[in-house]
Amino acid sequence: MITFEGVEKSYRTREGSRSILRGASFTFEAGHNVGVLGANGAGKSTLIRLIAGAEPPDRGMVRRRGRVSFPLGFSGTFHPQLSGRQNAVFIARVYGEDAARVVDFVADFAELGPYFDMPLQTYSSGMAAKLAFGVSLAIDFDVYLIDEVTEVGDARFRRKCADLFRERVVRSDIIMVSHNSHTIRRYCDRAAILSDGELVFYDSIDEAFAEYRALMGTQDA
Repeated sequence: MITFEGVEKSYRTREGSRSILRGASFTFEAGHNVGVLGANGAGKSTLIRLIAGAEPPDRGMVRRRGRVSFPLGFSGTFHPQLSGRQNAVFIARVYGEDAARVVDFVADFAELGPYFDMPLQTYSSGMAAKLAFGVSLAIDFDVYLIDEVTEVGDARFRRKCADLFRERVVRSDIIMVSHNSHTIRRYCDRAAILSDGELVFYDSIDEAFAEYRALMGTQDA
């Protein structure tokens, strides 16, 4: 369970202050997978970082019960000057995991070959995503946070990711940010819309997409 209590978050822009959340109080209930929708710039990635604890709120409190993953898709998770192996060791130690086991899993799963021992700054975006998936899936989290990263590599690698990910979400929850309606329908049983400083939850994904289409003025969701 993840609870926001009176959370405020805003950024300064050239046009002035932009609110991501304004005194927001809500709960991501355990046992549900939630897809978060919102226009570009609404603050979806910021929301994911707030949930992870990678970014603090301006005011209010975020309470986490259970083990929450780092955000897949957040570039700040890994150090660019460390190798994939060194990053895997570091993350393993942060979460109190056996580093050798995590490294062995990631080396096999991510299929990076010699790049596993090269600095992350030499990786392509696809290779970095493979590393992120590997490290995340090497650790059993109660909640997985995903920011627009669900399809990386070739078709065979994507199937491998999907198969293992489906195994994990049987016993874990997901909070996912994605514009891909098929991805959200595939993994999530609830949805929420972030707009104008508020996060509104919907028990029905169809209802959420109907509201989202109306908000965006489009029929492509």
